[in-house]
Amino acid sequence: MELQYRKATSNEAGRVCHIVRHTKDMIYPDYYTQEVVEYVDRYYTFEIIKSDIEQGITRVLVKDGEIIGTGSLTGNHIMRVYVLPEYQGQGFGSKIMDELEKEIFAGFDDCVLESSLPACIFYENRGYKTMKHIKEDIGDGKCMIYELMRKEK
Repeated sequence: MELQYRKATSNEAGRVCHIVRHTKDMIYPDYYTQEVVEYVDRYYTFEIIKSDIEQGITRVLVKDGEIIGTGSLTGNHIMRVYVLPEYQGQGFGSKIMDELEKEIFAGFDDCVLESSLPACIFYENRGYKTMKHIKEDIGDGKCMIYELMRKEK
């Protein structure tokens, strides 16, 4: 098995977008209503992901030539860490997080991230602590719950 972690390139925006949206669509319905799942899509558009790639903040994990996971960072903030469902539970998410944290801790004393409900335990197991529970109004009396989490160096 050959693993490569690197910056994403502009021509990979479609694949990164697919990984994020497909994984969300497969995992989130076990935790959130359909309205919440659809609401989150506004943060995962092709245009946003392509812009983040062009800004140099998006990374990919490539296994045997195929992109299977992604994560982004800006300052000390980790965003949009996703691994395709068929590759979850095999350490690939941890590999992405190890690399993102290494980059951040080179210049900061802590990492922060927003965690969806399905990812909270994963982050807690990595030493992240919940700083705040966030209840975001998504309209029509619906809300999305997520965690603001932090890990110190």
